[in-house]
Amino acid sequence: MTGTQIMNFPTTNSPFSSPSSNSIQLHSAAMTSPVPPFPRATSVPSPQLPPALWPPLDFALGALSCCGACVFTNPLEVVKTRLQLQGELRARGSYRQHYRGVLQALWVVGRTDGLRGLQKGLSAGLMYQGLMNGVRLGFYSYCDTVGVTAAPGGSLMSGAVAGALGAFIASPAYLVKTHLQAQTVEAIAVGHQHNHQGVSSAFANIYRREGVVGLWRGVNGAVPRVMVGSAAQLATFSSAKEWVARLQWYSPNSWLVALTAACISGVAVTITMTPFDVISTRLYNQPVDERHRGRLYLGFSDCLVKVCRTEGLLGLYKGMGPVFFRLCPHTVLSMLFWDLMRQRAFQGVQNQS
Repeated sequence: MTGTQIMNFPTTNSPFSSPSSNSIQLHSAAMTSPVPPFPRATSVPSPQLPPALWPPLDFALGALSCCGACVFTNPLEVVKTRLQLQGELRARGSYRQHYRGVLQALWVVGRTDGLRGLQKGLSAGLMYQGLMNGVRLGFYSYCDTVGVTAAPGGSLMSGAVAGALGAFIASPAYLVKTHLQAQTVEAIAVGHQHNHQGVSSAFANIYRREGVVGLWRGVNGAVPRVMVGSAAQLATFSSAKEWVARLQWYSPNSWLVALTAACISGVAVTITMTPFDVISTRLYNQPVDERHRGRLYLGFSDCLVKVCRTEGLLGLYKGMGPVFFRLCPHTVLSMLFWDLMRQRAFQGVQNQS
């Protein structure tokens, strides 16, 4: 106790009120007398929830961070799409391989389609990243603010729900992006060629042919894809960031903490998401009949069974190389940009208050 607490300690009915009492008398008095009130201890502050940002600002930060990452990783997205469509529903060795790996595929696309070919579907990709990740990261940030992620399994569940919501809203943009990135000259074409003239042309063609519902064709593959990827990304990024910070490898506010956590998260996302990514790409790119039904697959489970039956289990991991080389830097960049921008935003809010 402090000196002040000792001076203010109540003496009435206290076992310590008689200076002549010995140790036994003290013990007896302590057992029979009313217990004096304990001095008020300094209250331990309860764990504080993360500060909240204005929701539209949080949405914008999530969108901007992933759009910035998309500009750098879009060429890998083009290559990934081509590799996943190559040899569709055909056994190994029964088709010509135009693309044999990440670097060779980048070279083939660049040589045949030019440098602009490596950025095919960029505008649709930016639209998708802005919508999907603005909703996804904004919703996850809200769950983090209200304390949902602190509950057991809360981080995983919040990431999955946030991913499903974002994937559904942004599905038309991903549909158009996949169509445009699959398009190329006949010499290196893989998968169905939709022959759109551009982003606006693609949206108009799909709407005229299939109506509003057609813009959400393939969403049954996109939602589980992003749910798995988002849950793995956000849960592992949050956990890895806490783990790295606890190890004190870097200074507390260093950008290297977020960078290291994002690298760990990128590996986890690649392993868990690749099979769902292959199925999603196939569902989005397949042609439709006059009844607006897919000519190749009836849905997610049908695509899964057909790919495993004709291409083997490894068919679900087609393009895993570019998936990793695309997802890992995209995760690193988007999570790093998001984390840094939110830190700056929090500093701005604190400086104003």
